[in-house]
Amino acid sequence: MKTITKVSCVLMLLCAFSTPLFAKKATVKVINQSKWEIHHLFLSPTSEGHWGPDQLGETVLAKGENLTLTNIPCDTYDVKVIDEDGDECIIEAAELCADSSYWKITDAELLECEGYE
Repeated sequence: MKTITKVSCVLMLLCAFSTPLFAKKATVKVINQSKWEIHHLFLSPTSEGHWGPDQLGETVLAKGENLTLTNIPCDTYDVKVIDEDGDECIIEAAELCADSSYWKITDAELLECEGYE
């Protein structure tokens, strides 16, 4: 009886701790195809009400450059981009859950966010 109890405890602990350890992660290549520099890029799971840290840090994503974000937990995210003029663009409900994905920032997307179509 003690052996069964010990085995059950070990299995429960493994189940409790294995989910975060084996949770699927995404790698996302962000490509700036717009004519503006991108100065800030924030991610927020759509289920949360606050933005995570600036994914660019002190880096500026210049026209034609790209950046690869790794180890992003699979989820649906809102993405906030701030360009060189301080204009904000929020892309809602971006699915990030693939081994290797990419997201292109284009003039059309940025202008649409600013109300120009």
